[in-house]
Amino acid sequence: MPSHNYFLSLKSNDSFVSFRQEAMSLILRAQYSCNIDRYTTYLATNYMDRFVSRQEIPQGNPWVLRLLVIATISLASKMKEQHFSSSNFQREEGFIFDAPAIQRMELLILDALNWRMRSVTPLSFICFFISLFELKDPPLRQALKDRATNIIFQACNEIKLLEFKPSIIAVSALLMASHELFPLQFPSFETSILSCRHVNKENQLKCFNAMQEMVANETSDSIIETVSSSSTTTPMSVLDCHCERSSSSMAAIAVPEKREQRKRQKLNGFCSESNRVKISQIQPCG
Repeated sequence: MPSHNYFLSLKSNDSFVSFRQEAMSLILRAQYSCNIDRYTTYLATNYMDRFVSRQEIPQGNPWVLRLLVIATISLASKMKEQHFSSSNFQREEGFIFDAPAIQRMELLILDALNWRMRSVTPLSFICFFISLFELKDPPLRQALKDRATNIIFQACNEIKLLEFKPSIIAVSALLMASHELFPLQFPSFETSILSCRHVNKENQLKCFNAMQEMVANETSDSIIETVSSSSTTTPMSVLDCHCERSSSSMAAIAVPEKREQRKRQKLNGFCSESNRVKISQIQPCG
């Protein structure tokens, strides 16, 4: 998961929020235009968050964000063994990076993440926690899993949820799904989950409340967009509204004065050794 300093920076720095919002918008556009599955885009977002949490992104270079997104989607596609045509997507978006530039950025990301590409995400815990539920009917278990998975994908856009461990997000998503699908059985499900010694009850409650607010806001947005005939609904308009809401609710928190220097290296000075890839070696095509 991303470093805790990354979450603090997102809460206190509008530029971090704007950067992530633009990156998420670009990742979602790739998902829809290139027919990439949600698991791949979720993994790409995970790589992006982890990379940015360890690197200082230089300001005033919008092409860095675009190249970073292309590289994270490319890496995620390789991990999921899914085809991704970066050249086609770049043509649609109106920018172009040659293959060596993308490969150098991929190496930069791999190095920053210590080549740990099999990310532990909330999806990794779904089956384990479902096994704690007294739900024997396979179709009902599958419905619960599908709804919880959808909530987890939705939570990827919510900045407030970045502070929680993947296991806590998985638990909260399952409880949200069970509350929606099986309200009468929810108390017994909750008791089963909270009896697990691996679940921190305080963090789980905070995460559940944030997730409940997220789902309520998304439902409200969906209703408004359905009844409104004067605007065109797109995945991007929903994401933009959601990110603006998250940004405005967090802007009042003070910027942390110090960051762990050894854990967060500046992108434009990344690895001074001559055998390492540097951001100065990666340039956009003309």
